[in-house]
Amino acid sequence: MSDFNKTDFTNPSHFILLGIPGLEAAHVWISIAFCTMYVIAVLGNFTILFIVKMELSLHVPMYYFLCMLAVTDLVLTTSTLPKLLSIFWFNSREIQFSACLTQLFFVHCFSGIESGIFVAMALDRYVAICHPLRHSTILTNLVVAKTGLAVVLRSVILALPYPFLAKQWPYCRTNIIPHTHCEHMLVVKLACADTRISNYYGLFALSFRVGLDVFFITVSYIEILRAIFSLPTKDARLKTFGTCSSHLCAILAFYIPGLFSSLSYRFGHNVPLHCHILLANVYLLLPPMLNPIIYGVRTKQIRDRLLRLFTQKGIQLLSWCPGSQAKLRAELAGDMVLGPLPESLTGQSKRR
Repeated sequence: MSDFNKTDFTNPSHFILLGIPGLEAAHVWISIAFCTMYVIAVLGNFTILFIVKMELSLHVPMYYFLCMLAVTDLVLTTSTLPKLLSIFWFNSREIQFSACLTQLFFVHCFSGIESGIFVAMALDRYVAICHPLRHSTILTNLVVAKTGLAVVLRSVILALPYPFLAKQWPYCRTNIIPHTHCEHMLVVKLACADTRISNYYGLFALSFRVGLDVFFITVSYIEILRAIFSLPTKDARLKTFGTCSSHLCAILAFYIPGLFSSLSYRFGHNVPLHCHILLANVYLLLPPMLNPIIYGVRTKQIRDRLLRLFTQKGIQLLSWCPGSQAKLRAELAGDMVLGPLPESLTGQSKRR
């Protein structure tokens, strides 16, 4: 360990991130898995944003909230994963003190925003199912914008004390953080002062945010289930509940890893450190990767628009190939009833 790491320092210039202690031999393989998850998350969320922008029929509150979720996921993953990969691939372990506090803020802020967006989406499902005739008048564009702004402001206000409290402590033990990113509790543990206020605030902010959000989501779904069970037929109940399935899957993908990660830090004293770190990274990477998959697979409008986009690109590609019209008909025969092909194809055949 260098002399700098042993000597006292009140304002450290940088911290050193160790990655995943105990699994150094597997860093490359772990980085490949995390990089794959990151690429899927980026491509998937940009695809969601592109489809909603291009498809005018998707310009409704549910998909506005979905776009907010996609942007939040992009920021959340990008705030931690590039540094993680630089540690694993280039052994670049140093992170500036200010950058560490900024990363800490972004993780807490955008985790809170994501949780708040799930509440807003639950509100949208509640209005759509319990008050379908008033949905467009209740959830106007202005209401959606105000809801999004309220979610962001709440998260910023709750996340701001984290870096400010961490900045005021004197650090005199070490500047080594056994993690892949600047995690609040690990940074505070490096301080040589009474940091109970940071510990208490962290517990309060987490309990307040998660508790309040889970409460509102639960109340919304109790009302939704009451409305669903009042429907006359089983098919109508299943079809209506199906409109909530994507949202429920996304909620579970977000809260379950987060719950395990939080509980393991606070109560899992016998859990190996590398398990804590892996859980924390899964919590930050798994939901952003799964959200576009869940909504892309389970939401008919997005799935149909995506298939139509690939079909159009395929037809345009085939139109450049000789004999493509006959080949296209042969391949699609039996799968669908073909109407007249586009003029761009038929005109090409006539000219030949």
